Amino acid sequence: HPTMVALNQTGLQPASFVLLGMVGLEDLHPWLSIPFCLMYVAALLGNFILLFVIVTERSLHEPMYLFLAMLAVADLVLSSSTVPKTLSIFWSLSKEMSFHACLTQMFFTHLSFIAESTILLAMAFDRYVAICDPLRYATVFTRLMIAKIGLAAIARGFCVMFPTIFLLRRLPYCGHSTMPHTYCEHMGIARLACADISVNIWYGFATTLLSPGLDVVLIGVSYGLILRAVFRLSSADARLKAVGTCSSHACVILMFYTPAFFSFFTHRFGHNVPHHVHILLANLYVLLPPMLNPIIYTMKSKLIREKVSRVL
Repeated sequence: HPTMVALNQTGLQPASFVLLGMVGLEDLHPWLSIPFCLMYVAALLGNFILLFVIVTERSLHEPMYLFLAMLAVADLVLSSSTVPKTLSIFWSLSKEMSFHACLTQMFFTHLSFIAESTILLAMAFDRYVAICDPLRYATVFTRLMIAKIGLAAIARGFCVMFPTIFLLRRLPYCGHSTMPHTYCEHMGIARLACADISVNIWYGFATTLLSPGLDVVLIGVSYGLILRAVFRLSSADARLKAVGTCSSHACVILMFYTPAFFSFFTHRFGHNVPHHVHILLANLYVLLPPMLNPIIYTMKSKLIREKVSRVL
């Protein structure tokens, strides 16, 4: 039937999406762009300096610092996948994004998030072995092991995110092409479809519980064991030192997961949460950790602090 064919042709995928940014706060776009821009520049500078210092300084080629270098790479990808487009929307330069560019952006944003979550878990395990089983540390965390962890972080993100591309491409969009968001994320795109998206919802739910969700639980367990071991230490000095090492890591973890999970759950259940609050949270988890991670770790690590000040 000719009309059916025509419907099929137009209904599948829009050629492009128009991203509206913070709906309800349009007047504030130019003002919002200022903190966003500053945070992004700080994230780029901080992570590039951290990477440069760790790569060029032989004394920093230790497991803990190599994990920090991986974290810096994940942070750079996470923020650079989203923030430039957000700024272009705020500055009214270009609000349009092709369907394939949108899927690509979604893929790299979520992939780097899952990779970063995996690296944070590895870092928690690293601290656990260093504090609870120090004699085995050198045999567990070899260079090869660290390289494998890095590859596993990327592979895991890839395996989780690759199916979502097909889950989104199979959906008809019926000409819906305006997205009330500053960047493309899985559920944001799926919600524009004019078909049943329960597969997308359940897939997103399952993978969130199994990747970042599981990581949070395991990180919690490793910190519980670390704290138990720390309070068995005889000297108060050793206890303080161990708590100090873990506190910076705990800050990073809270800052990384809190807005992300909040954003995830409001997408699914918080239908009375104002939309701009949701978008603001979705932007916080791609901006805050990349900006603060290098600062927190540089402040906490005397060795990095010395090297960074020498570079600067």
